Amino acid sequence: MSLRFSAAALIAATVALLAGPALARCSKNLVERLGQGTHFASLDLAQLAAGGDASPNRAVITFVGHASYQIDTPEGVRAITDYNGVNGFGRNPDIVTMNNAHSTHFTDEPEDGITFILKGWPSEPGETEAKHDVRLKDMRVWNVPTNARDWGGSSARINGNSIFIFSIGDLCIAHLGHLHHRLTKEHLEQIGRIDVLMVPIDGSFTMGVPFMADVIQSIDPKIVLPMHYWGKYQLDRFVGLMAPLDADFVWPDKRSIEVVKEDLPEKLTVIAVAGEGGG
Repeated sequence: MSLRFSAAALIAATVALLAGPALARCSKNLVERLGQGTHFASLDLAQLAAGGDASPNRAVITFVGHASYQIDTPEGVRAITDYNGVNGFGRNPDIVTMNNAHSTHFTDEPEDGITFILKGWPSEPGETEAKHDVRLKDMRVWNVPTNARDWGGSSARINGNSIFIFSIGDLCIAHLGHLHHRLTKEHLEQIGRIDVLMVPIDGSFTMGVPFMADVIQSIDPKIVLPMHYWGKYQLDRFVGLMAPLDADFVWPDKRSIEVVKEDLPEKLTVIAVAGEGGG
């Protein structure tokens, strides 16, 4: 059987793939891992944009408070997760995500100049779930809806939370938002392969930490960034419950790291970019 394809056939196949909604997921390990380790950024975003590292599959990730991370790409796109009008405000983001309709996770008064404002719950009349898939330069962002507890009772707000996924080249980053339950097979299939996972570890407002450890194991990232916690006790508890996963633990001296796809650690690594939490 011949494996030769015409240029026209390859172009047509590529267009068909890009047009299909099934591509809105991170594919399995398209880039060979050439090394190990994570670079701790000097916050020199100009160097990132200038190509200080040749790989396009990279990002500077900065903790800006609570459940909010800032993600900067080589082409200068800036996204802020769980944008609430306080954490990250004034940093001129291009894309903001709001996972949960809670005052610490969203705002109805975003700053001017944001290209995409993505809410993670049904926010328009007639919507049953939020569905996003946007692209700006070298960043693509989409979501996977999950359920959330109804704080006024025991019922669930169906599709009241979203897991947002950010791809920069072949580097894939996921933010679990205000996750309240384990993920189904369908959720995991929609999420796809994840390199960096942002995880709430409070153990009360979201889900219990032992269950969150199960979620981490099911997604199988290389790097975990804890968030949504308020002290070293919660961080220590999380690290202890991660012990069965044989994870390495890194406590950097700054709130920014540069993550490069080709240099991801071979072993699961927890990086406490948020320090002792707060903010």
